[in-house]
Amino acid sequence: MKSLYEQMGGTYHLGEDGMYYPNLELPEEETPRYGKYGRMRHTYLREHKKAYYTTLLFAGKLVAHLNEIDDAANIQMELVTKQMAESQGITESLKAQDQLAWVGAMNHIRNAAEEVVLSELIYN
Repeated sequence: MKSLYEQMGGTYHLGEDGMYYPNLELPEEETPRYGKYGRMRHTYLREHKKAYYTTLLFAGKLVAHLNEIDDAANIQMELVTKQMAESQGITESLKAQDQLAWVGAMNHIRNAAEEVVLSELIYN
């Protein structure tokens, strides 16, 4: 009689100690190319959403998920930063006139945009 594992297509190999061990392998995953936001999402899932993290890992979909989140976060950062700069009147002419004011305003905008991205994509 076959075990449930064998009925589902699993196989065993004979160990040096005479015991049979299941042949376990994780599925192939795509190449990791994620950056800052993918790493942040990875840490968040591993520490706070352990069941979801494990499900993605064993299904071979963790890297694809992290790549997708990183891409979406970078696109959203760029879009939100641009929209906030336009709405606050931060232009290239300000950059030419007063670089220090422009840098300060853009840093503030980037920090605010990152808070939006983190709350919507990374920590949810």
